[in-house]
Amino acid sequence: MNASLMEFEKIRRKLDSRFYQEAVRLILEAEQNKCHVHITGIGKPGHVAGYIASLLSSTGTPAYVLHGTEAVHGSAGQVVPGDVVIAISNSGETEELKATIQTLKSNGARIIAVSGNPDSWLAKHGDVFLYAGVEEEGDSLNMAPRASIVAEILVLQGLSLVLQSRKELSQRQYLKWHPGGSLGKRKEQS
Repeated sequence: MNASLMEFEKIRRKLDSRFYQEAVRLILEAEQNKCHVHITGIGKPGHVAGYIASLLSSTGTPAYVLHGTEAVHGSAGQVVPGDVVIAISNSGETEELKATIQTLKSNGARIIAVSGNPDSWLAKHGDVFLYAGVEEEGDSLNMAPRASIVAEILVLQGLSLVLQSRKELSQRQYLKWHPGGSLGKRKEQS
C-alpha cells in the first residue's frame, strides 16, 4: 500500500492546468464543432473508460464509451471526423488498441493518449499525450494493474476538473443532471 501511495503522490505533483492544456483545447474545439468525446481502453483501462465517460458526462462534457475491440468490428462508425477519442493503456503497446487507434485516426478522430509509457506506440500516435505512469503496481508481483489503474483515474479526474472549471459548471446545473439518489435529495432541499 505504501508503494501505491508514493506513486500517487508523484502523479499528484505533476497535475496542474498546464498539464491538461492541449487535451482541454482539443475537447473544447471538438464540442464547438458539434463533435463528440469517446473514451476507450482494453482490459482494466476499459473499465476506467466507462467511469471517466460517466464522470465527464455528469460534469458538463458529454462522453461516450467506445469498446476497445468492437471499434474494429463496426463500432468505429460512431466516431466521425473531428471527434476526440481518449485512449487509455498503461503499456501503450496493446495490439488490439493499436488497431482501434489506426482505424479511428483514419476516420478523422483526434487522439488523447493516456499511458504510463511516454515512449509507447500509443503516446507517439496520439495528438496529445497525458502521462499516467507508475514505477510499482503495489504488490509483490508488480504485474496486476493496481496503481496504474488509479493513476489513469487520477489523471482523467484532473482533466474533468479542468473542463468543469472552464465551463463554469454550477451546482444548480450539476444537481439538475442528478435528480436521483442522495444528490437528488440535495436538490429538493435547495
